[in-house]
Amino acid sequence: MLLNTLMLALRSIRRNLLRSFLTILGIVIGVAAVITMVTLGNGATLAVQNQISSLGTNLLQVRPGQRLGPGSGAASAPAFKESDADAIASQIGGVAAVAPEARTSTTVVANGRNWTSNIVGSSNAWLDVGNWQVGEGRVFSADELRAGSAVCLIGATVRRQLYGSSNPIGSQLRVKQMSCEVVGLLASKGQGAFGNDQDDMVLLPIKTLQRRVTGNTRVNTLLVSMSDGSDATRVKASITQLLRERRKLAQAEEDNFNVLDTKQLADTMSGTTKVLTMLLGAVAAVSLLVGGIGIMNIMLVSVTERTREIGLRLAIGALEREVLLQFLIEAVVLAALGGLIGIVLATVASIGLASLMEVPFVFNPGVNLLSFVFSAGIGVLFGYFPARRAARLDPIDALRHE
Repeated sequence: MLLNTLMLALRSIRRNLLRSFLTILGIVIGVAAVITMVTLGNGATLAVQNQISSLGTNLLQVRPGQRLGPGSGAASAPAFKESDADAIASQIGGVAAVAPEARTSTTVVANGRNWTSNIVGSSNAWLDVGNWQVGEGRVFSADELRAGSAVCLIGATVRRQLYGSSNPIGSQLRVKQMSCEVVGLLASKGQGAFGNDQDDMVLLPIKTLQRRVTGNTRVNTLLVSMSDGSDATRVKASITQLLRERRKLAQAEEDNFNVLDTKQLADTMSGTTKVLTMLLGAVAAVSLLVGGIGIMNIMLVSVTERTREIGLRLAIGALEREVLLQFLIEAVVLAALGGLIGIVLATVASIGLASLMEVPFVFNPGVNLLSFVFSAGIGVLFGYFPARRAARLDPIDALRHE
């Protein structure tokens, strides 16, 4: 009986293909919008997590000032020293590597070309802390770091802008008034968490930067990489206590530095994108309800058009539940078909938009299945009233209907 009822429903849908398509259009748009929004939101969340993780593994950033951003007091707070990094590495447990970092921006020149780039001064530990790989060449030697030799490693963007496709290893690069030898090429890391180009940089030994480029001994940031399994809260508390002692802060004085855990930053930004994804998905889901109302409207019209047919079926012995089931299945088939078309459309749109937005395409089977089930549920919910109305028609009155 169920198969026969299903065939009757499909025959009725096929009899009015254009009207059936227009009926399910709201469901198609609703399902496609929900899945696309959620898929792109998940991709954006993953992109944020990947970009922040590219800053370093289990990374803590220690900066002057009470907090990040304007009004932090960073300008008046004393800078760090290289000895601060050595003290953290030797006196605090759970620390894998510590790198002092000084930065500036200036013009670099090579092969008759010039390019304004970020100049970073640090040690080889900076590569380990920041998950950097040397694609070609070598890292700094201990003697070069100690003496502040005129050597450098360059990022992929600097190599492309100044050297094109040629090999820069062994060539001379002028940084401000200093000429240094390119001893290594850093592997590309791409865009950073805040939209910056991580490959647009030149790495110098920190003593070289201080003596020949900036002319001061300021260390802007201490980068601390924690060992796997370390308690971030304990390590942060230990670093804070150590630096307070080294900076001779009284107990009543506030910290004139801040310790940022990039994992917490990743969690915060991921949480924000997830909330936005849920909000967009909820807004898109409203169109599913609109589509359901469209199905109910068309089914009511269908019941009116087929009143004589319904009366004839009831007169020759069809049960009320059989008529009810026929119209209910018809509504569910329409909604489920709209859900399937919406899933296909959403997959194509998500792949295209993910590529355009440069975020990963993350297929979520749970969202696709839930959208399909929800669309079928819409068919049941909004198809029941027209189906019940059809099933309760009086056969004699229905046969008299013109």
